Amino acid sequence: MYNEYDDLSFEEQLHLTESMIRQRHNQQMFLRRNAQLFHQELDLEAELLAENPELAQTIHALNMQEIQSNQQGLQNVLGSEELASEEQSVWSKFFPGLGE
Repeated sequence: MYNEYDDLSFEEQLHLTESMIRQRHNQQMFLRRNAQLFHQELDLEAELLAENPELAQTIHALNMQEIQSNQQGLQNVLGSEELASEEQSVWSKFFPGLGE
């Protein structure tokens, strides 16, 4: 079975493998550090919210507004689809076979 590395010498394949191992290690270290920073951020946020109940209430209110806005947007989209089907049924009364 042929692959893109068959033409490489053993030393070149070894070097490529070492490079890939280093790259994977660096990626894992980056992800680990990123997770640590994210955890620190969550801890800090929890501390700030515990110390500032007004801030927690404001954030909660904003989150609720966003949820309601998203729900209204979804209802508007679904409502427009229902409207389109109602319009189609009205037109089909005048032009039988139009929407079929």
